[in-house]
This record gives sequence, structure tokens and C-alpha cells, in this order.
Amino acid sequence: MIKIHESITASDLEAKLKNFWELSAQKIELLETNYDASKGSPVFTIGGLYTTRGWTEWTQGFQYGSVILQYDATGETALLEYAKKKTVEAMAPHVSHTGVHDHGFNNVSTYGNLLRLMQEGKMDLNKWEKNFYELALKISGAVQAGRWTTIKDGGFIHSFNGPHSLFVDTVRSVRALILSHLLGHVLQSEGDQRISLLERAVQHLEATAKYSIFYGANRDVYDVWGRTAHESIFNIKDGNFRCPNSQQGYSGFTTWTRGLAWAICGFAEELEWFDTVTESSLEGLYNKEYILDFMLKAARATCDFYIDNTPTDGVPYWDAGAPNLHLITDYLNKPADPFNEHEPVDSSAAAIAAQGFLRLGRYLQSKGEEQDGKRYWQTGLTILNTIFDAPYMSTNPTHQGLLLHSVYHRPNGWDHIPEGSKIPNGESGMWGDYHAREVALYLQRIINNETYYTFFNIQ
Repeated sequence: MIKIHESITASDLEAKLKNFWELSAQKIELLETNYDASKGSPVFTIGGLYTTRGWTEWTQGFQYGSVILQYDATGETALLEYAKKKTVEAMAPHVSHTGVHDHGFNNVSTYGNLLRLMQEGKMDLNKWEKNFYELALKISGAVQAGRWTTIKDGGFIHSFNGPHSLFVDTVRSVRALILSHLLGHVLQSEGDQRISLLERAVQHLEATAKYSIFYGANRDVYDVWGRTAHESIFNIKDGNFRCPNSQQGYSGFTTWTRGLAWAICGFAEELEWFDTVTESSLEGLYNKEYILDFMLKAARATCDFYIDNTPTDGVPYWDAGAPNLHLITDYLNKPADPFNEHEPVDSSAAAIAAQGFLRLGRYLQSKGEEQDGKRYWQTGLTILNTIFDAPYMSTNPTHQGLLLHSVYHRPNGWDHIPEGSKIPNGESGMWGDYHAREVALYLQRIINNETYYTFFNIQ
């Protein structure tokens, strides 16, 4: 269980943030100078060098989005120009990609961040450039919404596994639908049918909250408050839910911690957006209070499970039910050990979850729930105090990764096991590096009293 640091403040992390951005700049330079783009998008490191993995192209937005975030944090103009150039050159196929559930990762991280910077006055306003980013986001949201499965009580954006498959991590791609909707776009289908992107966004969030997250309601014997299933399986002929499953976790009845982290972060940030909308802007489709209630319940539950099932320093093992955890003596009552002999940790889950904890904590405090709000906020700071330091920050000048001890796909055996070790450790993933930068930027803006960082600050 996490030992929450009750007294640490955001400002206490300023020195670590300064060091973080210096390391981040070095890693970006290493990658952009040495990586062979003809091999595909960089996904994770092997021996400190980024390599690719032919599953889906889901990490390229993190590669160039990281450059945008680095510019946002440091103001280095050359980074902005490079990021804009690479977005134009490389990201168009991701906008029209009908085969993936990852539009929120690729396109919100690039086109979305660039449009946000223009709106915030951190880059020059250019009408045609602005229109270009808006068009990309409009199309991306509609394409993502077109990947749709209808079920008895709504529907969801299905994963690349097929129409039967709801992934918990797709909660972050709902952002693509929200941005497209904000820009006045709809999905048009046969007969010029206009399909509301807002309606599909809410339905996907509702399906994720209902089927991907457990609430201790005896759905099965492993139903524990806040547990998540990576994948939820449906019978597409009758629209019924069939069972939990997992592609990257140990099983459908254990909790893959990066999937848990996606839920923590996704529900918290989208809760912030729905809190800003008026009842009338929901187009009569839903009751705002209902939306906020089910999203807040999902956010609280997943945060609580993370706290209870993570070692004291805030870094989780790759799956809360990993088969050899019992061999690590009293593992929940001491800091995580990335160099143990039995199960790897996943620092990327920590980086993703930390942002969700901070956002939820701030949200609850703004609603007068000081005690719970502070608990989640301090948990976020506790996690960052750990991962922005050794052994998680990559200080080796030849290692291209930023956040060490990230795990990609343990069941498939894709992660590198260094010589002398029995488990993966010492490597980075593009998603972990990006989300470490994202939460660092979030915290830096809080410390400096800058514009509050949200994905939807585009208008």
C-alpha cells in the first residue's frame, strides 16, 4: 500500500523537475539524431536503444508529442519548428487510420498539443495553420468514432482485436471525439446520417465504467473495488457482455496496472471537461449530473485500488495479480524493487496514474471535498517524487529512454531482460517517456501559476 507523503508540496519537486527537463532534452536529441525512421515508430528500448515492434503504430504521436511538450516546458523554438515539421510529414496516416483505437494517443498528442499552444499564445497565431490542426482533429475524432460496436445498453469504440473487444486504455482516445465535437464536427454515415460524437464519447465512457471497472458488487468472485479488466468481451450478435479478458495483463481476473493507470488518468481528465459543459450543450442526450456521477465513481474506485495494491513508493508491479508476486516477501509494505528476481515493475503505469491522481485531487478540492482531494493529490506527488529520481530517471548519456523500468508486453515476452537478470528492467517505452513529460508539464504549470493544462484548451 502506498505510503502517502502528506507534507510534500508541488514546489518541493522543482529541483527534480529542472533535472527532469534537462535529461528529457538529452534523450530527445539522442532519439531524433540516431533513430532510423524507416524501421517504423520507436516503441521501446532494448539495451538502451529505441526499437520498433510491429503490432500497431500507436507510439509515433508520443515521439513527436514529446518534442512539443519539451518546447512547452522550456521555450526552445527549434523544438517547436521540428515538431511541426514532423507532424506534417509523419502524422497524416494516423489521422485517417481506421484500424486502431489509438487516435487519442497519436493525434491529440501532436495536432491537439499544437492547437492548444496556439490558443494559449505560446506559438504564433496563423489562420491557415490553425485550420490545418483543426481539420486533422475533426477527421481524427470522426474516424475514431466510426470504429463502433453497438451493445444492448449503448456502444463503444472497439479495439484492434475486433468488434467484440473493449479495451480499458481506449478511455484516453475519447479525447479525440470530444475535441472533434468541440470544433463543431459530426460523423456522417450512409444517407448523410449525422452521428453525434458527443453521444458516442459518453456511451464509450459509460461502457468502460460499467464493464471494464469493478465496484465490489459481486460480478464475479474477483470483483474488488476499483479493479480493472484490460479487455471486455461482447457477443456482437446480441450485444451482451460475456467476460473480462486481458491481452497485456496476466489474466482477465487480475489487474494489469498500466490499464488501471489509463483508467485513472482518462476518467480524471475527461471529468474535468464534462464539468465545464452546460446542460444545454449536452444536446439533450444525457443528464450532466449522471455523467459526472458515473465518471467520478470510476475515477475514485480505480485510484483507491491503485493505492491499496501498489508498493509504498507508488510504483506498481506490472500486474496486481502477477503469478510470482508472492515470492517477493511483503512486497506491498516496502518500496518497489525493479531489480528483483520474480516480477517486473512498470514505471510507465506510475507516470500515467500520477497525472490522474493530481487531476482528480484538484477536482475534488475544487468541489469542497478537501480530505479526499488532498489524499489523491498527495498520492500523485508521492509517485512523482519517486519516479523523478533514481533508479527511474535515465542518466546514462547513451541510453535513449527517459523513464526506466517500463514494461511493454510481459505475456508475449517482448521486454528485454538484461544479462544477469531474470526479469525485464532498465528499459523505457515511448508511452512512459511521453506521459512522464506530460505530468511534469502539468506540475510545472501548477508551480508557476501558468494556464491550467488540459487537452481541451483549444478554443
